Amino acid sequence: MKLIPALAAELVRSKVDVIVLSTSMAVRPTQQLAQTIPIVMGISFDPVGNGFVDSLARPGGNTTGLASSADDTAPKQLELLAAMVPNLTRVGILVNPDTPYSGSLMKNLQAAAQTAGIVLVRMEARKTRDIDTVFVAVNERLLDGIIVVSDAVFTPQRHRIAELALAARLPSLFQQREYVEAGGLMSYGQGFREFFRRAAFYVDKIFRGTKPADLPVQQPTKFDFVINLKTAKALGLDVPPTLLALADEVIE
Repeated sequence: MKLIPALAAELVRSKVDVIVLSTSMAVRPTQQLAQTIPIVMGISFDPVGNGFVDSLARPGGNTTGLASSADDTAPKQLELLAAMVPNLTRVGILVNPDTPYSGSLMKNLQAAAQTAGIVLVRMEARKTRDIDTVFVAVNERLLDGIIVVSDAVFTPQRHRIAELALAARLPSLFQQREYVEAGGLMSYGQGFREFFRRAAFYVDKIFRGTKPADLPVQQPTKFDFVINLKTAKALGLDVPPTLLALADEVIE
């Protein structure tokens, strides 16, 4: 993440027409350097709360794009994991504390866990090397499953995270389907491909003359539920028919 200001500065020097960002952590440093170049958030988390835009309907300034609804889907993710894992009582939450939205998402998860009588165990990783370190001690935490909060550090390591969760015999749930394609057990949310497909709409509008301030920030209205049956089998889990019926996609 230390490279972001340097990369943003390079884009400004190159006098590009539009900048498309793939992580919330890049928005603030890019805004500070590119004050006149249109910025499209390919994906962002709580852009209003983080001060990236004035409001979703009227973003103002030179920034617009897509916003995740990860905060709102957190309780549903916990519900799905509980439906998959019998007697779910302790769930690890792998999170990067430096992620701008981690606080609000954890708050929503905690509220849902308290209602369901589930204990959440926070597992922090700021850098790639921290991921392996977290899983070294995972058996001592006596976890029944794990939820991974998407982050720019975790996404390139999704195959490794899925591998470590499987080695630890932990049913895993993610926010994007790409993690399930990499071997994770389940996901509930909107995939990265859909976010960036929709980001192209903003780039097109800007090239046609529309100002970013006049393009409302959009949030997903449909969330996909994906199950990896191969991973379920490796974990010795019998997927309930009710979950199979709910799934938008089943990877075999």
